[in-house]
Amino acid sequence: MLSALYLIPLLPLAGFVLNGLFGKRYLSKQLIGIIACGAVLAAFLLSLGAVLQLGHLDSVTSVPGHLEVDREAKRVTLTAAEWLHAGRGSQGAEFSIPWGFTLDPLSAVMLLVVTGVGFLIHVYSVGYMAHEEGYWRYFAYLNLFMAMMLTLVLGSSFPVMFVGWEGVGLCSYLLIGFDYPKDSAADAGKKAFLVNRVGDMGFVLAMAWIFASLGTLEFSSVMAQASHLAPAVAAGIGVLLFVGACGKSAQIPLYVWLPDAMAGPTPVSALIHAATMVTAGVYMVCRCSAIYLQGPQALMVVATVGALTAIFAASMALRQNDIKKVLAYSTVSQLGYMFLAAGVGAFTAAVFHLMTHAFFKALLFLGSGSVIHAMSGEQDLRKMGGLKKTLPITFATFLVGTLAIAGIPPLSGFFSKDEILWKAFGSGNPHGLGGVIFWLVGLLAAALTTFYMFRLVFLCFYGEGRMDHETAHHLHESPKVMTVPLIILAVLSAVGGLIGIPKSLSFGADLNFFEHFLAPVFETVPPSGAAAVHAAEAAGVSHGEVESLEYLLMLLALGVVAAAIFTAYRFYRARPEIPRRLASAMPRLGELLANKYYVDELYAAAIVRPTLAACRGLHAFDARVVDGLVNGVRHATMGFSILSRIFDQYVVDGLVNATAYIARGLALAFRRMQTGQVQSYLTLFVFGIFLFVSIYLFWNR
Repeated sequence: MLSALYLIPLLPLAGFVLNGLFGKRYLSKQLIGIIACGAVLAAFLLSLGAVLQLGHLDSVTSVPGHLEVDREAKRVTLTAAEWLHAGRGSQGAEFSIPWGFTLDPLSAVMLLVVTGVGFLIHVYSVGYMAHEEGYWRYFAYLNLFMAMMLTLVLGSSFPVMFVGWEGVGLCSYLLIGFDYPKDSAADAGKKAFLVNRVGDMGFVLAMAWIFASLGTLEFSSVMAQASHLAPAVAAGIGVLLFVGACGKSAQIPLYVWLPDAMAGPTPVSALIHAATMVTAGVYMVCRCSAIYLQGPQALMVVATVGALTAIFAASMALRQNDIKKVLAYSTVSQLGYMFLAAGVGAFTAAVFHLMTHAFFKALLFLGSGSVIHAMSGEQDLRKMGGLKKTLPITFATFLVGTLAIAGIPPLSGFFSKDEILWKAFGSGNPHGLGGVIFWLVGLLAAALTTFYMFRLVFLCFYGEGRMDHETAHHLHESPKVMTVPLIILAVLSAVGGLIGIPKSLSFGADLNFFEHFLAPVFETVPPSGAAAVHAAEAAGVSHGEVESLEYLLMLLALGVVAAAIFTAYRFYRARPEIPRRLASAMPRLGELLANKYYVDELYAAAIVRPTLAACRGLHAFDARVVDGLVNGVRHATMGFSILSRIFDQYVVDGLVNATAYIARGLALAFRRMQTGQVQSYLTLFVFGIFLFVSIYLFWNR
C-alpha cells in the first residue's frame, strides 16, 4: 500500500476525467454517481491500508530514490517522479523538487478524514443533486476537489503542497459558482477565488524565504533545519505562512469569502467546511510546527488572530436567519479555535479538534441540506419550525451534531474543545494573564456557539410550523442515500472523541491514543498538559492542585454551556417574546450583529470601491490619454503618408515623367534626322557649320 501512495489522489482524478469527458453525453446519472463515489471509496480503502501499514514499518524496506522509510519519525516518503529543476540559487543550493508524497501520523489523520468524510458527502450528493442540471459536471468538480486536497495533504514539499493548495482554490471557485447563471453564485465564486489569492501571496513569499534561508523546500529537510533559523527569520516566515492560512481557513481579515460560499450546493458547503479546503490552513501551520516553535512571536500572532476570529465569528452567528449562514460563521469560529490551539503550541489539540469538527460540521451541513431538501429550497429559519416529527432522522442526527459542537460530554466536541481551553489556560507566563485571557475568550466563544446552535435547533425543529401550506404539504424525510451518511456521521460525532480522552478523565490510565499517535510529528512540542503543569509548578503549585484546577475549569466550561442552552431555550422555546423585547431595547446592537458588524460594507468602502474607482480611472487614462496619444500618432502618420503619397505621385513622379517625355521628344526629333540620305546629312552638316560660325562671330564681335 505504501508504495502505491500516488494512487490515492490519482483515483479521484481519474473519476474527474471520466465524468468530465464522457459524463454529459455517454454516461447515465447512475454510472456517474458510481464512478465518483467509487473513486473516493477506493481512495479511502487505499488510505486505510497505507495507514495500517504505517504502524508496522519494520516490515517495509527502503528503496533508494523511490521509497524512503524513517522508522523513528514514523514517516514514509514516496518519490513518484522527477519534477522541478531550476538550477542553483545565489547561495549555490540546487533547486530540485521531486513529485513526492509523504505519509506520517499527521497526514494519516488528514488522509482518513478527507477520504472518509468526503466519501459520505459524495454518497449524500447522489440523492441531494439527483434532479439538478449539470449532474455530471458537479461530480467531476467534486472528484477534482478531492484529488487536489489529497495532493495537498500528501505533498512531501511546499511546492507539491502548493499545487494542491491552488487546486482546491480553483475547485472551490468552480463548485461555489456551480449554479453560475445566478449572479449571487457567480459573485461568491469570484469572491472566494480573489480573497484566497491575497493569502496565497503570503504562502509564495514564505516559500521563497525558506529556500533562501535553508536551500530546500522538502518538509523533512526544512523541519530538521528549522532550529538553525534565526528567531526573527522564523517568525517572519511563520507570519507569512499564516497569511496564507488566513486566506484558506477564513480567519480575520480574510474570512469574508466563507459565509458567501453558501451560494454553492449544500454538499459542497459540507465538503469545504468540514474536511477539506478550510482545514488546509490549520494543517499547514501544524505541518510547519518546527518553524513556529523557533519563532514564538509568530505563534502569538496565530493564537491572537485565532482567538479574535473565534469570538468575532460566533457573535455574528447570533442574528443570522439563514440556516447555512449560521453554520458558516460557526465554521469560521471553530477554525479560530483550532488556530488558538496551534498558537499556544498545542498542535495535537488543534488537529484533534480539526478531526472532530470534520465529523459534526459535515453532519450539521448535511442535516441542514436535508431540511432545505424537505422545505423545497427554503433556508430562512423564520419560515421553519415543528420539523422534529416530520424529519425524525434528520432531527436526531442534527441534535447529536449540535450537542457535539456545544461540547456536551461524552461527545467528540467535548474532548477536543476542553483540550484547547485547558492548553490555552496553561499557555501563559506564570506571572502573566495571556493564558487566562485566551481561556476566557475561548470560553465565551463556546457559550456563544452553544447559544446560536440551540437557537437554530429550536427555531427549526420545535414549535409550530411557520412555512406556507404548500411547503408543509410536501414535507418529507430525506431518502436513505441521504440519511445513512447522516447516521454514520452522527455516530462518529458521538464517539470520535474517545480516542483522545485526557489523562485527567482516564482514572489513572493513559487513554489519549490520539496524542500518542501524533507524538512522532510533534515531538518537539511539550506533551499534554505540560505547559500548564510547568507554569503551575513554577508558581509553586503541586501536581494534584493542577489536576484539581483542570477539573474546575472543565466544570466551569460545562456550567457556561448549560447556561447557554437554558438561555436559548428560554429565548426561542419558552419565552419567544424575549428576543423581540431585547431587539427593541437594543436596536443598534441587533442591527450591528445582523449586518455582521458591517465588515463587508467596510471592505467595500475601503478596498473594493476605491479599487474599482482606481481601475475606472486607469481605464479612462488608458482610453483617453494613452489611446489618444496612440491614435494621434496614428492620425499624424496617416496624414504624413498621404502628403508623402501626393508629393511622390505629383512631384517626384512628375519630374521623372517630364524627363522621360523630354527625352522621348528629343529622341523623336533626332530620329527624324536619321534619313539615310547623304544629301540630307551634308545639308545639315553645312547648316551646322554655318550655325557654329555664326555663334562664334556673334560672341566675338
